[in-house]
Amino acid sequence: MGAGVDWDRACFMMDPKITRAVTHAFIVMHEKGVIYRSNRLVNWCCVLRSAISDIEVDKVELNGRTLLSVPGYLRKIEFGALTSFAYPIENSDEEVVVATTRIETMLGDTAIAVHPKDNRYKHLIGKNCLHPFLQRKLPIIADSFNMKRFDARDAVLEALKKKGLFRGQSDNPMVVPLCSRSKDIVEPILKSQWYVKCDQMAQRAIEAVEEGHLKIIPDFHAVTWRKWLENIRDWCISRQLWWGHRIPAYFVTVDDPKVSAGTSDNNDYWVSAHNEAEALKKAARKFDVSEEKVSVKRDEDVLDTWFSSGMWPFEVFGWPEKTADLGKFFPNTLLETGHDILFFWVARMVFMSQELTGKLPFQEVYLHAIIRDAHGRKMSKSLGNVIDPLNVIHGASLTQLSKILESGNLDPKELKRAKEGQAHDYPNGIPECGTDALRFALMNYTSQCRDINLDVLRIQGYRFFCNKIWQASRFTLMQLRNNFAPTEKFVLPGECSTLDRWILSRLSYAVESCNSGMCNYQFNRVTTALYNFWLYEFCDIYIEGCKPVLAGSGNPNGAEIVRKVLFECVETGLRLLSPFMPFITEELWQRLPSRISKEESESICVVAYPEAEQYAFRDETLENQVAHAMHIVRAVRSLRSDYGLTAKVKTERELHLDSPSQIFMFRFYVAFENSSEVSLLTADKVEQLPSDSVQLVVSATCMISLPLEGIINVPKEIARLTDKEEKVIAQLQKLEETVSSPSYNKVPLGIRNNNAEKVKYLRALLLAESKHLKEAIIALENSLA
Repeated sequence: MGAGVDWDRACFMMDPKITRAVTHAFIVMHEKGVIYRSNRLVNWCCVLRSAISDIEVDKVELNGRTLLSVPGYLRKIEFGALTSFAYPIENSDEEVVVATTRIETMLGDTAIAVHPKDNRYKHLIGKNCLHPFLQRKLPIIADSFNMKRFDARDAVLEALKKKGLFRGQSDNPMVVPLCSRSKDIVEPILKSQWYVKCDQMAQRAIEAVEEGHLKIIPDFHAVTWRKWLENIRDWCISRQLWWGHRIPAYFVTVDDPKVSAGTSDNNDYWVSAHNEAEALKKAARKFDVSEEKVSVKRDEDVLDTWFSSGMWPFEVFGWPEKTADLGKFFPNTLLETGHDILFFWVARMVFMSQELTGKLPFQEVYLHAIIRDAHGRKMSKSLGNVIDPLNVIHGASLTQLSKILESGNLDPKELKRAKEGQAHDYPNGIPECGTDALRFALMNYTSQCRDINLDVLRIQGYRFFCNKIWQASRFTLMQLRNNFAPTEKFVLPGECSTLDRWILSRLSYAVESCNSGMCNYQFNRVTTALYNFWLYEFCDIYIEGCKPVLAGSGNPNGAEIVRKVLFECVETGLRLLSPFMPFITEELWQRLPSRISKEESESICVVAYPEAEQYAFRDETLENQVAHAMHIVRAVRSLRSDYGLTAKVKTERELHLDSPSQIFMFRFYVAFENSSEVSLLTADKVEQLPSDSVQLVVSATCMISLPLEGIINVPKEIARLTDKEEKVIAQLQKLEETVSSPSYNKVPLGIRNNNAEKVKYLRALLLAESKHLKEAIIALENSLA
């Protein structure tokens, strides 16, 4: 992927220095009372068999009955349903109807609570209900845990129906808590765990952003930051897993009648220490007894991974020791990460850094968007829409993509659906795009939004852009020859042509836009400026326009000036592109002739980035003039294209310009087109134009005339243009009829999204082309008059 990192500083989260830092942090925070032990309801994941924190619970809203996949079950489980059943009253034919969304939990019911003022049940207070399966009076608890919870749901429901106690089921909008990692249904369970007090840390984090000490980019995330931290609860940090940093806490047992026995949920009977020997000393000191009377047992749980990850900005540099690296690199300047872990990781880093070092971990947080597929769907193995960067870089056939799916752990139904999704999105596989094109595409997508809908074909488009850069650079190298020696600093030659001054002005604009975009994290502005400069300005206009000069026409010094300008544009353009396309720019930059000081930098990756003050060539007046002139060029070419005139078909072109000041456009047009078939019409000659010529109004002050006598068959051309418009209209109508069909909602989402894009494109095409085609037809009809 072209990442430039210091591999000597590679760090693993279970390295000894990390373990030492985590242990020290826990001890410090526990002894300060920031970390404490408590017995309370926790979020329990049955798949992980561990408690998880509130932030690891996804709240899924359901509008009614919904089938969800639950790990460990072959079938989907129904949620969003309210089930009613009856408890019979002892020695009576009455009953109490109970409604619940978790029917399987009735096996553990201990009592039935009614409101004392509810007339429906007031006369039943003091009586007993009979459990239909346990045959005991409530309250009695009997749960053998011999069946999985959702299997128990089905069994209980079936048994209630057999006993005639089932009273119905209805839709019930509800929120289902899912484990963000395992996707299992989270259950509340009473359990002793370790917690971090978050109120004061959260308040400091809020103040850091509001006072401007910590900047979050894009800034709309700052509102979410405050809202979430204002409502934060204490953080459960213990996990019942086999891997991770083991909690350095020891439960204390004292063999002394003066000290009462403690329980594991009592924080007072725990000490934290680096090892057992230290724990014994601390316990003896705490309970004022000798070490011989104390025994300690270390907690078997491990810490939440975000506890150690939250210390990343300073633990990697040797904290708590005051190392040279810690003094040099902490606090950091910038953190770049995805917005989906703003609170999982970023907030915790701010918490831990301020709590343990008294400093913020960084000054700015840049949150990038989350990558989705071309249709806006979250990438999922079961949908077959996961895009592996390596497949985009090297390319992959549909067969190869299918084999990757088969090597996974999808069940047969999911595998079939995933393959169908792949065949729909990548019928010809994924084209080879290369690393540079992928990097450039991702940065071009980055517009400080929440999501990126990644289209592989768009990445392929940037692969073609790489080809253009290569061709333009190769063309420049061919012109420079072996004797070209660039100066250390480019100076604008006095004999520069209009085209030379214009491209240098656009180069200045590109440098300015790149620096401004970089400073403001508007990377799509940078990529757009570079794409436009290389493709539409340097390749399409300057290189094409300078070819006659290089061929020897015009100013004898012009060719040498053009070579200097070509070099300046390519060398600067490659340095501007380097952060986005490191491979192609390195290859081409190394082939360029060396500047006097170039030997100081062995690679384009470390050479100085172009600065705006070094390129004082901007001329906005000239840019506007050339823009108008190029508008005329494109209008003439488009007009010729409308009538099917290829480059081989030579025609006269006549321009009428109302304003004398616009004579510049005529001269630029003649020079750029390098044509002797262009003439300037005066006002008195406009009325004398031959009847077989067509006219096109380019602007309020410019008109173009093309004599077409003997070149085209006018009636046939009118028919062709009319047919062209009608075909677009017919295609659009057919697609709109399909979209408006009553059964269209059954069409797969991907196809519907593609059709919506086609409709949008055809409407835009019709809007743009209709006026243009009508003008061309009218011009032809007038030529017949």
